[in-house]
This record gives sequence, structure tokens and C-alpha cells, in this order.
Amino acid sequence: MMKAEFINPFLNATKNVIETMAQTPVQAQKPKLKDGATTYGEVTGIIGMASETVSGTMVVSFSEKCILKIVANMLMEEPKAKIDDEIVDAVGELTNMICGGAKAELAKLNHKFDLATPTMVVGKGVEISHYSDQPTILIPFKTDAGEFVIEANLSEKA
Repeated sequence: MMKAEFINPFLNATKNVIETMAQTPVQAQKPKLKDGATTYGEVTGIIGMASETVSGTMVVSFSEKCILKIVANMLMEEPKAKIDDEIVDAVGELTNMICGGAKAELAKLNHKFDLATPTMVVGKGVEISHYSDQPTILIPFKTDAGEFVIEANLSEKA
């Protein structure tokens, strides 16, 4: 089972990045185990993480309405009508920043992770293959612009 010490850094980093970059208040909901392996939202960033003892993936997945508003706030312009390359790039950037924030917090707990480059997926219900057969922790977040989720699947190396 994934330890709470791994969950909080993702939760804190997510709240911090979205609130700072997009001036959008974020409320974390109760973490739960994810059913299935498909994407939650319309745009998803996936990043691989590995340390000497732990490896896995972090996923951030936004509903369309939510990400259009977040990116509009980041760029200080009106929300776009639909997801385009600029939105996808912004999700890649947010994924990097959230993962980087979590990485810094995990380093304080003596887990030193290397991060891969994010992979972007557009479309709802796309199957993602995580690296491990460990349960995936899903943290739903609410904003006034809609919802998004963070998923973390980290397992200790045998």
C-alpha cells in the first residue's frame, strides 16, 4: 500500500502550483483508490518517477472546463473554447511543476527521485499503463472552475 508520506507531498504541491500559477483556490477531496486504468479528464499529464527504492508514475488529469479556466487565469486572458496545443503544453508545464514540488518535499523525507519528461494524453477514458500492479491513489480536487485529479502509483522496488 502506498504510504501517506508519499501522498501529502503530491497534495501540497498540487494545491501550491495551481493556486500560485492560476490564482485559483483548490480544495483537496478525500484520497481514494482508483478503479481501472483509464484517464479521468480530457487532458492528462503523466510523469515517471524513480528513486533508489521506489518507482512509479504521477498523473494529473483535468476536466475540459477546469483546464480551460486554469490556463486562462495563468495567461490572464479569456478561456479558450476548446483544448488546443497551448492548453496541452500548459498541462505539461503544470505536471512538471507539481511533480517538481512533490520531488522537493519527498527529498526532505530522504526519498530522492529522478523525474522523466511528461507524456501528454488528450481524450477522456484513455487507458494508461502504470508501471506497477500496486493500487493507484486518486486525489480529487475541486476548484470553482471544475474538477481535476492527481493519481500516484508508487511502489517499493523489490
